[in-house]
Amino acid sequence: MTSAADTTVAATRDLWTLFEPIHSVTYFSPEAVATFEEAGLRGFWKGYFAGRAAPLGTADPGTVTATFCSYAPSMVAEAVPSVWRVVTPGDALELRRKGARAALARLLAGHEERVEQAAELLSAPATAPDCTGRALAAANAALPWPRDPLDRLWHATTVLREHRGDGYVAAQVAADLDGCEILVLRTGIDLPRSELQPFRGWTDGEWDAANRRLVDRGLLDTEGRATEEGHRTHTTIEEATDRAASRPWSAADVARLGEALIPLSDAVSRTLRFPNPIGLPERRGASD
Repeated sequence: MTSAADTTVAATRDLWTLFEPIHSVTYFSPEAVATFEEAGLRGFWKGYFAGRAAPLGTADPGTVTATFCSYAPSMVAEAVPSVWRVVTPGDALELRRKGARAALARLLAGHEERVEQAAELLSAPATAPDCTGRALAAANAALPWPRDPLDRLWHATTVLREHRGDGYVAAQVAADLDGCEILVLRTGIDLPRSELQPFRGWTDGEWDAANRRLVDRGLLDTEGRATEEGHRTHTTIEEATDRAASRPWSAADVARLGEALIPLSDAVSRTLRFPNPIGLPERRGASD
């Protein structure tokens, strides 16, 4: 017999595929990118690192590398701490809010009632999640809660996706995989190298060295494909991530959440390509 807890764990991945696109406008929409560039953060990655790291304060490169996990230290160091000489963390928080809101206002025009409903339904799981061991989730959860429905919706999805992401990092560390190895393993399963390596800053030498380590551990074969043990390790990480992400949803009305989020997620997903660097799968049945 399937318990209520098991049902909640199983639902967490489906919910993530619905709210992650809404959060992701801050990375992939033209409005968000333009907002950062207009403030002097030239180039996509300056805005990315400033906006995502801003809840942590004037974070140093080591802190950002550790919490973001899969980015090469050299890539992080190109943006941090130099971005804090252009904008303060408070400025970056306002810039990311402004850019995300502009994108959602365009993409979700005509869905205002569903936006309010989804923002309300996400309020409970996102307002006070258990952030034990979750630095990015805790930093975002500590920010003032917005009043505007679009801002509330984006903020809620951000807290919840960072909560899930922090749990994923913990599961990855428990599997003894570093920031490059986890990406290389994923390319042996379902994502192309072209969607991961260029967007995480690892050199060919670093990538190939990680590949050799995984081959030596029996997680990849010599052709770069995941072995049975590699698939098992990946599954273990994903299942642990789902379990760790499930607590905020234990009292949520999952059915109503899905009903509210599906049309919003589908409308926003057009800003994404599939496959993509965040590993978000295309939802079956999503509208064109």
